[in-house]
Amino acid sequence: MLQLLLLIFIAVPIIEITIMLQVGDAIGGWNTILLIIATAVIGALLVKLQGVRNWVAMQQRMLQGQVPELEMVGGLLIFFAGVLLITPGFVTDIIGFALLVTPVRHALAGRLIGRMQAKGKAAFMRFQFGQGQPGSRSRGPANDANGDVIDGEYTEKREPHAHLGDNDDTRNSKK
Repeated sequence: MLQLLLLIFIAVPIIEITIMLQVGDAIGGWNTILLIIATAVIGALLVKLQGVRNWVAMQQRMLQGQVPELEMVGGLLIFFAGVLLITPGFVTDIIGFALLVTPVRHALAGRLIGRMQAKGKAAFMRFQFGQGQPGSRSRGPANDANGDVIDGEYTEKREPHAHLGDNDDTRNSKK
């Protein structure tokens, strides 16, 4: 894994610089710089828009009592897309813009979730989101041995102190 990361950190900048030089030869240096800035600005706006949409979808799933695992992984992919889009270069921009396309992102998120669950690297615990409903069952840590949800309330009560040695009222009553 470390070797793959090292290869990525070496290969990606070399590829990006090569492509930027070729684009600079074709459209000019200043136009290339303006294009890189424009893709970063447009990408940042699209990341914000997609992030808000993803947040709303996640909230709706939770209100329905469902685990928003697709939206959570999608949110990470949107973040990753933002990082790629503010990184100068055209290859990273293409990958970043592709991650902002909802069907592409959902397909990739679904595959990632499937791989994580299959390999056992991540355990998605299912909780009952939102307001608990009487008699509802969930597979979270609040279940007892029979699988029933344990619901309860408590009130903390403090014992009044019988003797307060430094109370002014007790001193005055002795006089």
